[in-house]
Amino acid sequence: MPTSSAGLRRDGHALVFTGALLRDDVAALWRQVPKALADVRRLDVRAVGRIDSAGLALLAELAARAGGEVAIDGAPEGLAELRGAYRLSPALGFAA
Repeated sequence: MPTSSAGLRRDGHALVFTGALLRDDVAALWRQVPKALADVRRLDVRAVGRIDSAGLALLAELAARAGGEVAIDGAPEGLAELRGAYRLSPALGFAA
């Protein structure tokens, strides 16, 4: 079984992601989220190399659970294209 290359840690009011947010990595990250989500104001993806639709779904769900007032720091490869394809705002909410 492959080892996940994605990481998640809490830094103040930010969740900091590292590695690649790809389908095979997202399930492992979900297990870390409940204890880390309280009072989150930023999702930091500056150290993420790539993201796919599963990674975007994770980030969008976290932004929604945090109240939708979350800043997204960074733009890994694929994020802009996926946001456009799913019609998400820069803060990963559904655009009107």
